[in-house]
Amino acid sequence: MRYPASHKEETRKKLLASARAIAKKGGFGITGVDELMASIGLTGGAFYGHFRSKDDLFAQLVVEEIANSTEMLAGNEDSPPDHVAKRLRSYLSSAHAANPETGCVLPALGPEIARAAPEVRATVEEGLKQLQKSWSGRIGNPDAAWALIAQCVGALVLARCVETERTRKDILASSRRFIDETHALDTAPAVGRKRSAE
Repeated sequence: MRYPASHKEETRKKLLASARAIAKKGGFGITGVDELMASIGLTGGAFYGHFRSKDDLFAQLVVEEIANSTEMLAGNEDSPPDHVAKRLRSYLSSAHAANPETGCVLPALGPEIARAAPEVRATVEEGLKQLQKSWSGRIGNPDAAWALIAQCVGALVLARCVETERTRKDILASSRRFIDETHALDTAPAVGRKRSAE
């Protein structure tokens, strides 16, 4: 059977999308090529027609994930004044903590990225600098922008490390309150803030 010319690119996109979800939920290093290919209905042998190696797939996955996260979190000149506050509430939410496969790549795969090739880490650094620059411009403090990024990623990692939902919610809510109190990013009443973010 002859496949259309677009088949290879479509398969590559499906594999990236599936690998993204599998890796962020269970870890990339422990996920085998056969499992990745089976998730899109193909055999492991077909993998190398799309990527040079598993490391190549990881690099491509991280490039796309960082670009997506940076675009969503940084916003643009048309974003509303409360853009950072809204993004932080969404990031530090129970839904984000419970669904790593659809969330930010950094809390899910940070340690694996730290061990990745220099070009992968350079891509992450570029995305983080772009986000820091955007948030710095919005809140008027470069140091605070880096601290906010670190607070968000760290809080999500901790929230995913604990067993009970109550502790998970406490970690996330405490982080949101601390950010609101120290950076005055949100003018909404505290009750409304807490309820909308959980």
